[in-house]
Amino acid sequence: MPLHTSVRASKKPLRLDDEVRFLRSWIEKPLHMGAVMPSGRLLARTMAQYVDPHGTGPVIELGPGTGAITNALVEHGVDQKRLVLVEYNPGFCALLRDRYPQAKVVQGDAYRLRDTLWNILSAPAAAVVSGLPLVTKPMLTRMKLVRDAFAAMSPNAPFVQFTYSVVPPIPKSLPGVTTQASERIWMNLPPARVWVYRKP
Repeated sequence: MPLHTSVRASKKPLRLDDEVRFLRSWIEKPLHMGAVMPSGRLLARTMAQYVDPHGTGPVIELGPGTGAITNALVEHGVDQKRLVLVEYNPGFCALLRDRYPQAKVVQGDAYRLRDTLWNILSAPAAAVVSGLPLVTKPMLTRMKLVRDAFAAMSPNAPFVQFTYSVVPPIPKSLPGVTTQASERIWMNLPPARVWVYRKP
């Protein structure tokens, strides 16, 4: 086997290791985690498809965990240098810095997005992709997060959020905001849906 092939294979994240890390973090702080396991590949790819890989602005990911959605964004063609990964868990931050050395990893609270990003962004974000457990939070907290995300983004940029719930994580009737939803992703465990919000 050529050397470059074996090196590439060793760099590939181990799914089982990620699941163990996720499960351990969930046991320690269940309400801080969006799921017991990392997002499935199909769900992650579905989220990534709403991000323009040819844009120039930063792409903010909230709650990347072990990087399942991050990896899908990179595979979709988003340059690592555009990624701003906001992660609360210091262990996951160290893992993300190792796996995505060109991305900007920010250890901070995504629910206090303005404070967390106040000196990080040099341009309006082209997208915000969220793996946060929004449905575990009060509606006022969710609304504040979305308002802060829109304030950090270019007009009409997507705020991409997945949920396992049958209802949207943010009401569809927000004034001045357009909403779209993916088909239910039955191959994910548990089944999920992706919601996309844009403010013209």
